[in-house]
Amino acid sequence: MADRYRKFADLAANQRLGFNYGIRVLDRGTRIAILAPHGGMIEPHTSEIAEAIAQTDLSFYAFEALKDGRHGDFHITSHRFDEPSAIDLLSRSWTAIVIHGRQIDGTETVWLGGRAVALRDAIGASLCDAGFMTDVNEKLPGVNPANVCNRTLSGEGVQLELPRSLRERLVRDASSLLAFCEAVRNAFPAYPDT
Repeated sequence: MADRYRKFADLAANQRLGFNYGIRVLDRGTRIAILAPHGGMIEPHTSEIAEAIAQTDLSFYAFEALKDGRHGDFHITSHRFDEPSAIDLLSRSWTAIVIHGRQIDGTETVWLGGRAVALRDAIGASLCDAGFMTDVNEKLPGVNPANVCNRTLSGEGVQLELPRSLRERLVRDASSLLAFCEAVRNAFPAYPDT
């Protein structure tokens, strides 16, 4: 489904902050930032999962639609996502982990993408070790330099595309969410620039 807005300025000119959409930023000055640019009603539960990964020690950002509607009403595709506070946070972060949602396809496979290949692969291995299925994302690889996950100091980041069934399971089952978050965070020491 096509996006209604091609850039954030157009969305902001037509929607009300605090009524139609919200922005949450917790800049903790960390080298890794955890983001959910399509949170709230856009790709449900992505912001909750991103916030759980960030815990209380990593920088966190979420753009959230507060009103239900078509997917494209508040969705700005990743290589055009330019909300200023997200870009500002990313400009001070070495890398980013960006949580996205995707449709149910009969599996709970996490699609891995982004230009930070070493970190992407470390996260994939750690998630597999924790019992989650992963695959490199051929459909939405997240390698465009303008992709929100790659707008960091290093020019690299990771995007995780979670099907709705997995997102719903994670927010419903605290032990699964904890295992998922720990698996993502356990990959950080394997990545030399964190």
